[in-house]
Amino acid sequence: MATRKKNAAKRIAIGEDMTIYNAAVQKQALIDALAAGQRLEIDLSAVGEIDTAGFQLLMLVKREARRLGKEAQIVAHSEAVREVIDFYNMAAEFGDPLLIPAHKA
Repeated sequence: MATRKKNAAKRIAIGEDMTIYNAAVQKQALIDALAAGQRLEIDLSAVGEIDTAGFQLLMLVKREARRLGKEAQIVAHSEAVREVIDFYNMAAEFGDPLLIPAHKA
């Protein structure tokens, strides 16, 4: 039987677009994942499109984590996610390292 570290992060990967059409389902999945532990890692590397609803969802998760004394961190950003965070000038507010793939640098 494997033992799980007490402070091990729960990781969730979003594989579809973060748009108004998917926001309700994604909100529930992210909130459930946040409730499952102290740390949540969010992998957005497969997100091809993100709109204002998706961005607001990310803000909600970050704010909810702070409110609960937990940590939510975006650990992988797609180009679309990086562009939206840059457009809203929120990189500092999110506090997550924005890793740019070598072929894009």
